[in-house]
Amino acid sequence: MKDADGVEGFVDPPLRAVRAQMEMAETMGFMGVAGLDAAAARSHPAGLTLDSRLSHSMRTRSPARPPTCSLAYPLTRSLHFLVAGGSLFFMCARAYSSDQIYQVGVAKVDITPDYPVRLNGYAARKSECQGVAQRVWASALAIGSEKEKPAVLITVDNCEVPVNVRNAVLGRLGRQVAPERLAICSTHTHSAPWLEGSVPNIFTGPIPAGEQAHVSAYTQQTIEALVDVALRALGDRRPARLSRGKGEAGFAMNRRTKGGPVDHDLPALFVTGLDGTVRAVFTSYACHCTTLGGDFNQVCGDWAGYAEEYLEQAHPGAVALVALGCAGDANPEPRGSLELTKLHGRELAEAVERVRTNELSPVVGKLTCRIRNFTLPLDTLPTRAEWEAQARLTNYLGRFARANLARLDQGQPLLTKVPYVVQTWSFGDNLTMVFLAGEVVVDYSLRLKREFDASRLWINAYANDVPCYIPSERVLKEGGYEGGAAMVYYDKPTRFAPGVENLIVDVVHELVPRGYCAAKP
Repeated sequence: MKDADGVEGFVDPPLRAVRAQMEMAETMGFMGVAGLDAAAARSHPAGLTLDSRLSHSMRTRSPARPPTCSLAYPLTRSLHFLVAGGSLFFMCARAYSSDQIYQVGVAKVDITPDYPVRLNGYAARKSECQGVAQRVWASALAIGSEKEKPAVLITVDNCEVPVNVRNAVLGRLGRQVAPERLAICSTHTHSAPWLEGSVPNIFTGPIPAGEQAHVSAYTQQTIEALVDVALRALGDRRPARLSRGKGEAGFAMNRRTKGGPVDHDLPALFVTGLDGTVRAVFTSYACHCTTLGGDFNQVCGDWAGYAEEYLEQAHPGAVALVALGCAGDANPEPRGSLELTKLHGRELAEAVERVRTNELSPVVGKLTCRIRNFTLPLDTLPTRAEWEAQARLTNYLGRFARANLARLDQGQPLLTKVPYVVQTWSFGDNLTMVFLAGEVVVDYSLRLKREFDASRLWINAYANDVPCYIPSERVLKEGGYEGGAAMVYYDKPTRFAPGVENLIVDVVHELVPRGYCAAKP
């Protein structure tokens, strides 16, 4: 039998109840005195050591272990009461079901280059970076025991982590992390190094061979760092509680239409040790990381990087992870200086702290991860005559047309569809995180929050791949940069065909448990 919380065995005989409680304790991470003492005795992983062939420094930081809290007394007492009577077992089991313990590990690796490299985000930049305004990081959160199969979330201070990087990381991790249990989110800062496979035409043509070599080296070093931070988070797992809340930040503005739709929601997840110490904070916000413009040519995490920095200052030893929501058509306002970048980062960090000091909801339930790979159709391709007419232009559009004509001459078919991926992480019926690939516009998050219970839905974008902008039907009809003009930078021959919004939303509905659907009026 099950109670309202779905916990089995409340009317079972005492012996079966004891067994069920012990299995529950194992699932939730209760290790007993010996296990806890052993965990406390293990030394924390030392600083990151990279192969000597890597030519830039990537430093790691995992928070120090908090004092270990003994669980021998409450667990023994619970088992004693179990034998004493089924009604007390009912009370104990209900308490655990609303205060679940997960095995959680966190880690952080410095991915700042110590050599010049092209920065992604702006075609206007014509040279490699000229220094570092702020160091950039990859941060990881691992949830779940080996028995449960752990899930790993990685946030990366980078404009776009492409699918080739994700696939390389998955290949290196092997069986330790399944594809549906690895989520990689980009902060979309426009002041971090360009990765191979991301926005192929960002500079509208080839860059010098020496600069390309730096890009290739940094891409490989980033893959190494993402593998390493994932492994360190897995190795750092120990008992923790998860809690969540939601606030708001106000600096995102629709960049297509003054007063147009935005999503100011600021969901936040807190990882706390058994002693109450904050070990990690994860949050996401639907706004481009473009406070700094193309005239700024130094490495910097933009507002997301400063939000991470300020949150970690507020919680020494903790790791802050920041991702983006459906930010495809939202910019920070005001923008244009490093001081404004810090200002927005401070606003977001303070908003997250307000969430933490308000009443939080415990995160409970088995973590179920799902993923779906499919394709999005492109619209009708230009004819050869149309390519030839465009090829006469002397700008980047002309170069793009000539590149596609060369492909046709070599017998290479042009793309007619774009690979896409949707991923979901569901903690029972308590919380579902949705991870959408690409530069997704805000209409998606607003629609999904109408069609599902918004209080239990968390939507992230720029996740697992960034193939291009992902317009809604409204934006596709309106056209403009996000509606199709930006496809040239992503090396896509034309815009999307009508209907892509419903394709994506339908897959989200397939992956999110039905119990999350909003009640019909």
